[in-house]
Amino acid sequence: MKLLVVGSGGREHAIIMKLAESRHSPELYCAPGNGGISRYAKCFDVKATDIPGMVELAKKLQPDYVFVAPDDPLVLGMVDAMQAEGFRTFGPKSDAAIIEGSKIFSKELMKKYNIPTGKYEVFTDSEKAIAYIKAQNTYPTVIKADGLALGKGVILAQNEEEAVEAVKSMIDGRKFGESSTRIVIEEFLTGPEVSVLSFTDGKTVVPMISSMDHKRALDNDMGLNTGGMGTVAPNPYYTDAIAQECMEKIFLPTIEAMQKEGRPFTGCLYFGLMLTPDGAKVIEYNCRFGDPETQVVLPLLETDLVDIIEAVYNGTLADLQVTWKQESAACVVMASGGYPIKYESGKLISGLDEKGQTDGVFVYHAGTKFADNQFTTAGGRVLGITATAGNLQDALDKAYAGVEKISWEQVHYRHDIGQRALQAKG
Repeated sequence: MKLLVVGSGGREHAIIMKLAESRHSPELYCAPGNGGISRYAKCFDVKATDIPGMVELAKKLQPDYVFVAPDDPLVLGMVDAMQAEGFRTFGPKSDAAIIEGSKIFSKELMKKYNIPTGKYEVFTDSEKAIAYIKAQNTYPTVIKADGLALGKGVILAQNEEEAVEAVKSMIDGRKFGESSTRIVIEEFLTGPEVSVLSFTDGKTVVPMISSMDHKRALDNDMGLNTGGMGTVAPNPYYTDAIAQECMEKIFLPTIEAMQKEGRPFTGCLYFGLMLTPDGAKVIEYNCRFGDPETQVVLPLLETDLVDIIEAVYNGTLADLQVTWKQESAACVVMASGGYPIKYESGKLISGLDEKGQTDGVFVYHAGTKFADNQFTTAGGRVLGITATAGNLQDALDKAYAGVEKISWEQVHYRHDIGQRALQAKG
């Protein structure tokens, strides 16, 4: 069996390492991949968004499945292009990936099908948007670019001045290009945040273990928003009762809504939830595995990931028993100093073996290069150090012990990953 994974980050490395455990012993390919991925899969220098180039690569490799992992190629229609050439795929077609590709589409879908989410309005004119913000006069307020913006298209404005600046920069200044020609202004929801990834074949939905992300760059949730500085699973706020409520009011209704809209969603659907005083509400959908949530969820998966990919593609997910380890997982992201603004690449990484690993943990490479038998940094987020254990404290201790073994010049990481989760348990 041959599998081609599209993408180049920590999420893709976690997917590749899980596939490497499969009883099917698949031959693994990745494009474009990274230094760490290259130790587990044969990498090809094709950009994740280069649809014609990726189709040509698939024709050469003839994989049994093409696993499209990042949001951009999914929204651009890579799955459609692959299926048109007869390749079996994992991931939604572009008409379903729009659930992440357009915030406006997803908000209107939730309104139409009574899926709980925050109140919102849509604007294309900055003056009308500013007038609305002033009339609402409630802060913080959430301002979102409609389209994809590398995870940076959401601004939490703390006052009128910040809100006005955000609106003008998005609509008038085209801060995120075409993605911010339309914006969503929505109410700020409060409560614990929960990420729930799920497998779905368009009919059945199988939620994965819940997780808790840590977006801010600095300890104590200070500093700028990042792509995620660490994560833990399961999320202690996400109880069995809440999981049942989410299945009935959010997960199944979303899958059914997409069916009714003629946009059946298959692959991995990510639910970003806020557990508000009025119940769980959707903050956002993603049309793929989250990063770094994947790095704590997949190590806890017991069922063969290849079997799940086949069941999703064949529409037989209801017949497959998906099981999980009764453990906790923790991931600490090691980043380049200065991330998420300005940072240097090309720093020599010490503490890794020839596979890019360290004893006792999973080392997921997000931004590395491998040349001359050495790993060097090649991005903002560089490594995700993940450990599993019988409880969260032990998983965190193991993960941080792994972090201590690895270093490079100007390395930066948070020292408090998982503390909120431990307090919630306590």
